[in-house]
Amino acid sequence: MDNRAEVREFLTTRREKITPEDVGLPAGAKRRVKGLRRSEVATLAGVSVEYYTRLERGAISGASPEVLDALARALRLDDAERAHLFDLAHAASPVARPPRRRPPRSWKPHPSLQWTLDAVTAGPAFVRNGRMDLLAVNPLARAFYAELYEMPGQPPNIARHTFLDERAQVFYPDWDMFAEVTVAILRTEAARDPHNKELHDLIGELSTRSEDFRRLWGAHDVRHHGTGFKTFHHPVVGEVTLAYEGMAMEAEPGLTLTIYAAEPRTRSAERVQLLASWAASEGTGAEAGEPGRDEAEVPGG
Repeated sequence: MDNRAEVREFLTTRREKITPEDVGLPAGAKRRVKGLRRSEVATLAGVSVEYYTRLERGAISGASPEVLDALARALRLDDAERAHLFDLAHAASPVARPPRRRPPRSWKPHPSLQWTLDAVTAGPAFVRNGRMDLLAVNPLARAFYAELYEMPGQPPNIARHTFLDERAQVFYPDWDMFAEVTVAILRTEAARDPHNKELHDLIGELSTRSEDFRRLWGAHDVRHHGTGFKTFHHPVVGEVTLAYEGMAMEAEPGLTLTIYAAEPRTRSAERVQLLASWAASEGTGAEAGEPGRDEAEVPGG
């Protein structure tokens, strides 16, 4: 896997984010580089300037875990960035084997997994891959992400909805944050699974059709995305704030089970219950169109 350009751009952008003051070095009056110099990173990492220069040019194959750790410390990488650096080094190894992934079009949830999803009745629950395809959902998730199912192309995809559907600007009130997270997830997966053709096809499609995606992709930002809170504006029930927990599936490498839940006895919880009622009346909202706002009485709305 020739990923030298990815390595070069990642290391360069990380180096440019660190100021001399961040690491206790004098800024100087005649600095002509953004961030740290290569020589300064090399000193902080305990390697020669020549070796670090080779690494930053993309020749990361063969770098030891100790060198990668030292480089991560020198560049002040967080946990997600450090893991990304190791993924890039692994992908560059001539003996690296691509991870086993099942194509989304051929993967089917085991009946017991679907039973588990359907047992979650208080919030949306779904399984996605690193490409952000929705592969299995409970009825609430099907109704919650109804806009994704209305888009052309299957399986429904969170990234494609975020960047190629104008309705996403309303669905995600803080669209900028959602867009950044989406790109960071794809960037992380691209390093972890560099031979995934369907993933790279999606990245190519989004790069061609979305200027916002191209800009964010060029930042080379990565992050872990496992727990937190998100606010959505659903076309049927309005604004809801949901906690989320994402869990890697041991039996299905590369897949994540995510569950959304509203804080009990809040307006968001009431609106999730209303969405569940609407989904049940519409057959989970799969085939029925998007009802008008006056068709559903939102509590407190």
